[in-house]
Parts: sequence; structure tokens; C-alpha cells
Amino acid sequence: MAEYPIKEKKIKNPYDYYPYTDEQHPSRIASSTQTYPDIKKPLKPLKISTFEEDVNDIAFELVQLLIKKHKDYGPKNINNSPYGAIQGLVVRMWDKIARIVNLTRNGRHAENEPLEDSFMDLANYAIIGLMVQRGKWPNE
Repeated sequence: MAEYPIKEKKIKNPYDYYPYTDEQHPSRIASSTQTYPDIKKPLKPLKISTFEEDVNDIAFELVQLLIKKHKDYGPKNINNSPYGAIQGLVVRMWDKIARIVNLTRNGRHAENEPLEDSFMDLANYAIIGLMVQRGKWPNE
């Protein structure tokens, strides 16, 4: 069976970014609560699971935190690490992992910052690591 390109239209809500069919390829299944001129019948709504919404919400929080901290620190704290950017990230990530292990293994409660902050920092260090690896971490 031949594959046909799927057209996409952006709708205000980011959860509503749906593929849709055109008249030439009515066999494609479409998802939307709206009707478009080039589609002959109304489309069914796409259901997003709670898991997907939660992942999206957390990812959004991580992005906002990373951007906020990047404005405070700038790129040089990563670029100018004594043994290189990746090694500097490894040290920072290990510090977060050691903190998580210490708090969870010993059943202690964090006194200075919530445990969640360590998980968020760890996730953002992973994002920075990917950016460094892909050559997308800024130099200045």
C-alpha cells in the first residue's frame, strides 16, 4: 500500500495538533473536533492520555527551569569546565545522584531544597549534555 503525506494544521491548544486527510486520500484516519473545507466529514477528537499530558507538563516545567537558570549562569559554566563540558556535566550529575541516593536510602527528608529539584536538575543536565553532543550548546 502506498504511503501518502499527512497534512497538518496548527490549532490554538498545543494538544490539538492533529494530522488530517485531504480529498485525494480519504482512507487516512483523521482526528479533530473541527471540520476543514478539504475534508468531507467531521473528524473525531484525538484523546490524549493522562500520562501524555503529565509528561508534557513536566517537560514544559523542565524547559522553563533550564531557560531561567541559563539566563543566570550563561553558557560558560558548562563550556569552561576544567576537563571539558561533558566531564563537567558528569560531575554535576553525579552530585545530584549522590544526593538522591543519600536522601532516599537513609529515609531522610531534604532540608534545603526538595528532592524533586534534584530530579529536575538531573533531567536538565541530560538535556544540556545532548545539546553539547549535538553542537547546539551556545559558546557565548
